[in-house]
Amino acid sequence: MAIFRSSRAALLALPVLFLGACDNGDGTAAPTASAATPSTAAPSTPAPSTDGTRCRTADLSASVGRLDPGAGQKNFPVVLTNDSDRVCTLRGYPGAAFVDAAGKQLGPDPKRSEATPTTVELAPGGSAWAGLSFANPEISEAETATPAELLVTPPDERDPLKVPWDKGEVPIGGNESSVFLTVFGPGSGA
Repeated sequence: MAIFRSSRAALLALPVLFLGACDNGDGTAAPTASAATPSTAAPSTPAPSTDGTRCRTADLSASVGRLDPGAGQKNFPVVLTNDSDRVCTLRGYPGAAFVDAAGKQLGPDPKRSEATPTTVELAPGGSAWAGLSFANPEISEAETATPAELLVTPPDERDPLKVPWDKGEVPIGGNESSVFLTVFGPGSGA
């Protein structure tokens, strides 16, 4: 839990970015140099493509771990587990949205912590987690709602996994209403 707590502290101290796509929308990285520019340096080795091993929504199940409170914060690990019989990889941030029983989103999309994503390899049965944090609404006096579910979308996927939300109220507007996400790391966040 010490790692999760230090991630929370870093999360609160760093500027954040709005939740968005992890790639160009087609699973490819943006080009970094012009092919017309001659170079005398040795060619660099491109990063290996993980598209063939990327974890797909159908490969995974999602869960939310136990509350890890701290300094006016509510912190939860959002866990994705590889339910397939193949090794797959996750890289980046999950998509996340709180929704009511009718499927209507409650509050804005979570913001992302500023961090460098790493590739997490998941063997069958293996898990990765990302931190979900927000100011305790009882302290922040933010406008709140109690979601029915948390929708969790794996990186570079469009279809979400539904996780019943039984963790109480979440901030959806007003003072200190931002919800934050961290990048995926290995394990369950416990």
